[in-house]
Amino acid sequence: MADHITIRKADGTWSVRAGGAVLGESADALELVEGDYPPVIYFPRGDIAMAFLDQTHKSTHCPYKGDATYFSVVTKSTTLADVAWSYETPKDGVARIKDHLAFYTNGDVTVEQI
Repeated sequence: MADHITIRKADGTWSVRAGGAVLGESADALELVEGDYPPVIYFPRGDIAMAFLDQTHKSTHCPYKGDATYFSVVTKSTTLADVAWSYETPKDGVARIKDHLAFYTNGDVTVEQI
């Protein structure tokens, strides 16, 4: 793993909400800290209501984590484009985030410990 990335089990139970709906809750979330960036919570895919997410064509590359695949959250009233991402085949040093999703937190999406 890159020396500046740490992954640990996130304390407690975490929820993610978007468009007024709870997309998921997990007591098995992971916290990834990369350098000076704020911690990012990664939810096990099995704890997320994937029916609300559509994979998009967007992808990005991180030299430490690999290629990220993006998802939009689709609700009855709106589509929140590219607000979630996942490393489908992460690099060996961060393999723990495989099958997990992270979310951009903004006014439309909230990630919080409950």
